[in-house]
Parts: sequence; structure tokens; C-alpha cells
Amino acid sequence: MKGGASRFSPSEFAARMNSAPVQEEAVDARKSGDTDHASGGDDFEKLADDIRAYLSAPRGLTDEERRKYGEILNRAVLGFPHERQQVLAVIEDRLIRLRIHGNGGRRHPFASLAEALFAEVVGLNVLELVLAEREGLEEIQVVGERIYEVRRGRTALSAYAFDSVRDVERIQQNLVLYNNDRINPRKRWAEVMLRDGSRVTMTGFGFTSKPTLTIRFYTVRTFSLQALCKPAYRSLDERTASLLQTVLQARFNLIIIGATNSGKTNLMKALIAELPAEERIVTIEGRFEMMLSRDFPDRNIIEYEIEEEDGGHGPAQAFKLALRQSPQRIIHAEIRDDDANIYVRACTRGHTGSMSTVHANRLEDVPEAITDMCMLDGRGMNPERLVKRITEFVTEIGIEMRYMNGRRVIRRIGELEWRGGAVSVRNLALYDETRDCWNFPEEPSAQAGRRLAESGGER
Repeated sequence: MKGGASRFSPSEFAARMNSAPVQEEAVDARKSGDTDHASGGDDFEKLADDIRAYLSAPRGLTDEERRKYGEILNRAVLGFPHERQQVLAVIEDRLIRLRIHGNGGRRHPFASLAEALFAEVVGLNVLELVLAEREGLEEIQVVGERIYEVRRGRTALSAYAFDSVRDVERIQQNLVLYNNDRINPRKRWAEVMLRDGSRVTMTGFGFTSKPTLTIRFYTVRTFSLQALCKPAYRSLDERTASLLQTVLQARFNLIIIGATNSGKTNLMKALIAELPAEERIVTIEGRFEMMLSRDFPDRNIIEYEIEEEDGGHGPAQAFKLALRQSPQRIIHAEIRDDDANIYVRACTRGHTGSMSTVHANRLEDVPEAITDMCMLDGRGMNPERLVKRITEFVTEIGIEMRYMNGRRVIRRIGELEWRGGAVSVRNLALYDETRDCWNFPEEPSAQAGRRLAESGGER
């Protein structure tokens, strides 16, 4: 071999491991970030490479059998319990065949060598220990060797840490291996959706100064405005929920703004839960994140996942097909540059009751932000006229989400109007942080008031 490196011998490794004392190590050693390895550390890495190659080898006499085996590996990486046990059994069998027992001469907090190898080759390494404490866990953020845990909206440095950035890079490769993606020197980022709708975002050297890994978990299981009123969430109160129900009945087009992890998606699902069960809904997303068919299995829902770089499956094609499928509501995950014009056209051509999100600091800024995106395609449009049109037809009601007082709350609900040549907002509901309650300072406009009355609802 190159460089004079000797070939890894399983039998030699087994003999060395059997003759060496097994070093028991408590979880506290990993928690402290201790990077001292036992003498068998290099052999453990070689064994991990052997197990990875063994698992990756095609299995089965037919294409269908090989496909099913690949699916087992894929589901194991994504966290499915049954498939994880199957792959763990394969690793245990491989160790028995190699006559390797004990902890493999490596300091690790796992119960067995097979579990340590699973965490290294298929699982998430030390993140398996973080995941074991799921109570309140909303997000895991990895920057280099450091791990941060977000629990109930608060970020703190984890008690656990990686030994090296190489461990982070191994996890990145594990996550993309069976998910039709890649992360390498030519493409230094990747995104993977986990089995429960959680999302993993990864970056590598050259794109960020250190490898990063962010896992955002799907944490909310119950969707309704009433559920969000309860003390566990308290994102709104009963009167605010009644206002939103009336807005939905009147089929206003809604826009939701807020920072990342401020609760926009959860609120959108709660609003969808209030819609009549028979309504046909079409969703358009860059990645399947809302997972409405999973959360509302009996609803008439079509979900599009667009590929912005593929014209045949991009936002324009998705909207074109969606509008031919008789949607009663269009749920657009987020207005972006490429699809702003299409969404505006959909909202102004009779598709009322649609919902979307957009990045903006204030509700007053939303129409102009969408206008800027619409202007990027180079069409000769009058900006002021476009802002007016978006205000009147696309962003009729705006909702601002914010993380406040240790929870995600609806800070503001406003009716957007075009008055005196500028965007104006009527504050229909406003959260008072000092008193921890919602006020209702302004009434709807005369036109909006008529629509609300005709819908049969009350403020």
C-alpha cells in the first residue's frame, strides 16, 4: 500500500483487543470534552471503515432485494427504530464473524462496541447522547467541535462535545450517503429531511470556517388555534383566535412574518386545521417541511416540492399545474425571488384565502419587499402601482410572530391598506409584553368589516 501502511487485519485486531484490558468510561468523560483516546483508537477507526464498507456493499440476488436493503440503510440513517435495530444486528453479526468482543479498546460512553460503531457509521456519534434527552429539545446546533442545544427557545452550550471536526464530517457523510445528496469540495453544503419532518442543514470547510450541522426538530403534534391558546404554548388568547377564525372564514389572503424559529409554520398549520375539511388545498415548498398530508391525512391536499434550478419542476411549473387542479386555497411556504410574481398573480386572479410567509422586519415593509422580488425578473412594471396592488390583494391581513417572554407569540395582527400613496396598517390585535396580554386598538376598515360580517363571524 502507499506510504508503507500495513493492511488492517481483523484477526490481529481481535487478538490485540482480547489481550488488552477493557476500559470502562463514564458518560461524564465525553461530557467534559476529554479527547484522550485509548491506544486502540486508530484500530477503532479502521474497524469503522470496515463496517461502513460492509454495510455499503449491495445485498440481494435481485434489483428489488438490493433496493429494499438500501431502503433499510436509508431509514436507519433517518432514525426509524425498526431499521436501526436491523442494522445494529448486522453490525453485531459482523463483529461475531470477526471474533471481536468488548469495547474495541476505545473510550466511549456506549453500552457495547456494536452501538459505538453504529453511532460512528450509521448514527450521529455523540449526538446520539444529546438525542437521548429529547425533553424540550427543539434544535441542535454544531459549530466545529462545539454543540449547542436549543430547548424551549433557549440556546445553551451542550455538556457534550465532539472529539474533532472529523467526527462532524463523518456524520455529514452518513446523513447524505443514502439521501440522494452530497457534500464534498465541489458542493460544500447539503440539506436532509429526517423521518419526522425535522430538517438537517450542513456546511463544510471552504463555505464556512468550520463544518456546521443544524438539526431543527418537528416538535408540535397538535394543531389548532385553541391548542396554541393553552398555557403550554400561549401564542395567542381566545379573542385573538376568534379574530383569526373570522379572517379565515372571510377568505382574506394572509401573510406571516417573523424570525427563524418564531413559530410561523406551526401557526400556519393551526390556521389550516381551522379550515373546512372538504376544502382542496395545494402547497408549494422548496422542501417538504410542512408535511400537511402527514398531519392531516384525511384532507384533500396536494403537495408540490419545487426545484428552483430545474425549470421543468420549478415554481413557475408548480403554480401552473396547481392552478389547473382546482385549488380552493394555495399555501405557499415562503415567497422567494423566483416565484414572487407567480404568487402575486395567483392571489389577484381569484384565489382568495391563500397563505404565505416572507422575510420582513415590519408588516408595513411586506408589500415593498414582495415588489422588490417581483422586479428582479426585469419586467417593465410601475413599482408604486405594484406595491398598491400587492397591498390590496396579496397581503390583506398580516400576522407578525415573535419569540417573547420565553415563548412564541403572535405579536401583531394588522390589516394592510393603501392610503395616501403609502402602505398603512390597522392594528387589529397587538401583544402587550409588559402586561402579557393582547389589545385590540383599531377596528377593520369599512370594506374589511363588510367581508367579516358577510362571512358570519364576529370580532
